[in-house]
Amino acid sequence: MPESPEVQALTEFLGERTRGRTIDSVDVLEFRTVKTRTRPPSTLVGSVVGAARRYGKHIDLEVGDAHLGIALGRHGWMRVTDAGDEPAAGDEAAPSLATIVLDDGTRLDVTDAGNWVSVGLTVTDRPTEVAAIAKLGADPADPAFTSGDLDAVVVGRRKQLKAVLQEQESLAGIGNAYSDEILHAAKLSPVIHAAALDGGERDRLFVHTTGIIRDAIAARRGIPIDRLKAAKVAAMCVHGRTGEPCPVCGDTVRTFASGSTTAQYCPTCQTGGALLE
Repeated sequence: MPESPEVQALTEFLGERTRGRTIDSVDVLEFRTVKTRTRPPSTLVGSVVGAARRYGKHIDLEVGDAHLGIALGRHGWMRVTDAGDEPAAGDEAAPSLATIVLDDGTRLDVTDAGNWVSVGLTVTDRPTEVAAIAKLGADPADPAFTSGDLDAVVVGRRKQLKAVLQEQESLAGIGNAYSDEILHAAKLSPVIHAAALDGGERDRLFVHTTGIIRDAIAARRGIPIDRLKAAKVAAMCVHGRTGEPCPVCGDTVRTFASGSTTAQYCPTCQTGGALLE
């Protein structure tokens, strides 16, 4: 799932490539991606692209007087092909669900590698007309994010801490991978209730939530967008590392699964040696 560091890098790349260009054509290959049926993306043909911004895991492009929203969902991404080059093909290429061609011949493909459509495209007058954006919580990547913002969504919450970190209405942009990394760095169990944290634990959580997300954004900046996923995977300490040694203490990284929730964690660093069941 794309998360804020990679989506920020993609947004900045799109901003550099699209600002000031005119949309020549839009071809939607999968109608289920369009969430504003009375304003399909084709209405943007002939308009000039302005600023690109990130809202949580969402991308917003100013296009003329409107906004094109791109929700990447669980398996969505984008592919950019220069004029005259052939789009990626073969088993490695995720299928394109929509294609935007700019006046310089640049081709933007909105892709989805999943077995079901998770990408969403909207055309609105303002980004906050998209319900998922309007409901977003505070973003830890924002320099204005404070420990008070974190406390507001943690204190008193009888909900597992990993679930709170992933809850977009509470904290924007964090998903499965970075929640594992934050909790490992903060030495906190993924299943402890947020309400059970004491002041010192909340302080650690704030330091590592902001630090890991902001450091990851800085680290991903400038990496070609087709290599961002690999860069993210390579940077993980515990997420996706089940069976490998913890880089901090050497214990074996474990997986905890409950319903649709899966977490990778280190027993020594996070749960006092206990194995989660």
